[in-house]
Amino acid sequence: MRILGIDPGLQITGYGCVEGDVIRPKIVEAGVFRLVSGSPVLPVADRLMELDRDLRELIERVEPSVIAVEGLFAHYGHPETAVKMAHGRGVILLAAKQMGLTIMEFKPAEVKKAATGSGRATKTQMQESIQVLFGLESLPTPADVADALAIGVCGLRRSQAQAGLGV
Repeated sequence: MRILGIDPGLQITGYGCVEGDVIRPKIVEAGVFRLVSGSPVLPVADRLMELDRDLRELIERVEPSVIAVEGLFAHYGHPETAVKMAHGRGVILLAAKQMGLTIMEFKPAEVKKAATGSGRATKTQMQESIQVLFGLESLPTPADVADALAIGVCGLRRSQAQAGLGV
């Protein structure tokens, strides 16, 4: 099974397509979309259009059967960030459904706990765990790539559990 993990953002969206099993997953492709050159001054609608285009091209290229996406996280000190993130997630969910893909959603703490053993893991801890899991020579950077790969591995784990293959 091939799972495309997405770490949504309106400046940088991380992605990581994985396949295999949770013990020895394999990276198909991983990277980031830098939306409208990462410029926060351009309208959100323009960044959402770019996200939609880039995501659809990626889906056609890597041909996943499932999209795994990080759920919405709201910090009390930055409520506007959650609203903007919701826009990006909406584009991702709509594109996945329109392209006939199954969608899995994971809470940020669930992804961190699965990757590191702690739901409060730091970005560096996430990068280090993903480096070890995939046997990478260096830390996956930016951190959005590590997060997306971890989301993809959560998708593999859930898929295998649902298929009764154990984890």
